[in-house]
Amino acid sequence: MFQRKIYSHDTEETNPNYISFIADDFMDNNKEIDNSLLPDIIPILPLRNTVIFPGSSLPISVGREKSLKLIKSLGKKQRYIGLVCQKDGTIENPESDDLYPVGVIAEVMRVIELANDNLSIIIQAKKRFEWNEMVQSEPFFKARYKIRESIPASKDDKEYVAILDSIRDTMIQMLQLLGEPPKELLQTLNNEAFLDMLVSYCATNLPIDSREKQELLDIDDEKEQAYRLLMILNREMQVLELKMNIQMKTREDLNQQQKEYYLQQQLKTIQEELGGNVQQIEIDEFRKKAKEKKWSKEVADIFEKEVKKLERLNPQSPDYSVQYGYLQTILELPWNEFTPDNFDLKNAQKILDRDHFGMEKVKERIIEHLAVLKLKGDMKSPILCLYGPPGVGKTSLGKSIAEALNRKYVRISLGGLHDEAEIRGHRRTYIGAIPGRIIQNIQKAGSSNPVFVLDEIDKIGSDFRGDPASALLEVLDPEQNSAFHDNYLSIDYDLSKVLFIATANNLNTVPQPLLDRMELINVGGYITEEKIEIAARHLLPKELDNHGIPRDAFNIPKKTLEKIIENYTRESGVRELEKQIAKILRKIARKIADNQEYPKELQVSDLNEYLGVEPYTKESYQGNEYAGVVTGLAWTAVGGEILFVESSLSRGKGSKLTITGNLGDVMKESAMLAMEYIRSHAEELGIDPEVFENWNTHIHVPEGAIPKDGPSAGITMITSLASAYTQRKVKANLAMTGEITLRGKVLPVGGIKEKILAAKRAGIKEIILSAENKKDIDEIKPSYLKGLKFHYVNDVKEVLDIALLKQKVKNPKDFAIKKEKTELQIDN
Repeated sequence: MFQRKIYSHDTEETNPNYISFIADDFMDNNKEIDNSLLPDIIPILPLRNTVIFPGSSLPISVGREKSLKLIKSLGKKQRYIGLVCQKDGTIENPESDDLYPVGVIAEVMRVIELANDNLSIIIQAKKRFEWNEMVQSEPFFKARYKIRESIPASKDDKEYVAILDSIRDTMIQMLQLLGEPPKELLQTLNNEAFLDMLVSYCATNLPIDSREKQELLDIDDEKEQAYRLLMILNREMQVLELKMNIQMKTREDLNQQQKEYYLQQQLKTIQEELGGNVQQIEIDEFRKKAKEKKWSKEVADIFEKEVKKLERLNPQSPDYSVQYGYLQTILELPWNEFTPDNFDLKNAQKILDRDHFGMEKVKERIIEHLAVLKLKGDMKSPILCLYGPPGVGKTSLGKSIAEALNRKYVRISLGGLHDEAEIRGHRRTYIGAIPGRIIQNIQKAGSSNPVFVLDEIDKIGSDFRGDPASALLEVLDPEQNSAFHDNYLSIDYDLSKVLFIATANNLNTVPQPLLDRMELINVGGYITEEKIEIAARHLLPKELDNHGIPRDAFNIPKKTLEKIIENYTRESGVRELEKQIAKILRKIARKIADNQEYPKELQVSDLNEYLGVEPYTKESYQGNEYAGVVTGLAWTAVGGEILFVESSLSRGKGSKLTITGNLGDVMKESAMLAMEYIRSHAEELGIDPEVFENWNTHIHVPEGAIPKDGPSAGITMITSLASAYTQRKVKANLAMTGEITLRGKVLPVGGIKEKILAAKRAGIKEIILSAENKKDIDEIKPSYLKGLKFHYVNDVKEVLDIALLKQKVKNPKDFAIKKEKTELQIDN
């Protein structure tokens, strides 16, 4: 059975939303009135938003002052009152014009006293009435009235019976849609005896507007009233079905949300029992850490805004982890946190000298930077670019600089980098977005002024994902990197205090705008003397420790190291040398582990056993017994070398010039220039110009498998051709390098340091250079130049005067030029 609802018609605005009355009350209710107790003037009780139909039996709560006076004035004999609905339920003290004219006469069955001097009455509605004159308004309403009799419908009228059946069926359907109705209620509704009360029951309990109910109450014809009620029921039924369909569609989502909410509440309760809400604890921890950061007000405002956004997110939402990671990144960055620089210049010099042998220019530049920083106190860090061959210590130099400055050290390798996002980061709209490598390594360093090594900057690529080299323009510009923008961070970060050091092997592949932003420092290859010192001071002790051998248990003397460098390695740096030393120590370690005898000091004679056959042979001076053979100097990626230029003549028509030896275009052009110079200055050299028409010339540079190019062999080729055509000897123990012009000018060339040391190792005593290369000689340590004599020239004539002796070769197989019938003959 449904619970009976008590309507507060008198004191509260009511609008019933479900079936609330017991149908049995209608069946038991008697509509007859005791006329002896019915006065001519009846008290009127106004109701709010409720229209009562004859046959109803229900409680009414009374609270208004007039209504209370009315109920209290009722005696034992006067039990009938008129119930009339207000036109506007919001009016607290209605007048007669505010009341509908038609209502019901009801018998007050019982009066119940409630708290706060309120009353509750139980009434039974009897007959409809219509008041026509309000004779009293104070202390409560009284009115003259007349009974409104209904026009009964015949029970034999099939249409009327069909209407009632439809009303009953529709009412039952509505009850079933609203929920499972009580069996007793269904039985009562299906009872044939209940048909007389069906219209009143349904009209009373329908959740419709009081105005529409009042219109239904005003209808006198029972059949018309029933028909009107059926129309209202069908309309409400359609609305109810539509609502139920909408609820069914949304119920699954609502149920899932309710389930999640329930589980979240359970989790929250468990977390509180374990010490609090984890989400709130994390957010509080974020705010606590934020108070300790040294960031600006703008960054603080952005951080607080993002924290509030995190508070609004569900921890189970994917966006929560993204937001959480973003806030962690902001917090872990060292905003305005710097390590104090060490301005002890002597200590810095000591550290740089300890870790790296040579590199005087680089060390000098670092010391200069420290000196300026010490005097000024604040200076935007320069962008240094160390370029040179592999293995010379460009990368490891960054660690020494960081130690000398007392700064943190970070390094990223840019080799093969193609994605611009690696530098600038990914936007947070992408799944798995992270900051760029610059911000990641600043975060890793924990300081805003680390030494940052950008390794292999010349090996950056570009494709459809962007150009990382262009992204580095902002990073490596001291005027821009004070507000570096990372796409993930979306907050400007100051990189102006970072000491960037870039390394490269070849500057030709580095974009010009990037080169303009860096200070270029050439880190050349090591000479043999420097490699010996590096091996003795650094490599050997390091490898002894790596192989578990005590330092005093084994040694490699410098003479043996020199042999290893010259015959077992061919490089500018020392990586291959380190591998050869490690190879020796592995064999020594095995002998020590097996308790075998081993040499405490490795001699040159032992190298064949430990390193095998010599893979490289050092070029050595071969004398001056042959005309046309001249020693030149060359620079390679693995250091300086000597090379020989050979010229020979053979009888033939047309003066054909043949050039061999795997030479590049520039070197071939030098040979052609040399030949043209010899032709144009033949008479000055004592050569008959007509000789060139009957002899072919062949220029060869040995080791044809090795590509060779460059202009520096120009004077060597001229000297070789001049020697071949004149059969004059070349000065012993002489080497030369320099570029030539068609006019015979000698131009400077590069790689002088490496070339000079290669000449010294080969036993050369005298070297011919361009006068403009004297400045390069002045930069080389005097100890490396000991035993060498330099000739500085400006013209080819000076070269030939120095290089060619007046003495001719004596070998009868050699050529000598005689001015006889313009033929080149053999001296016998």
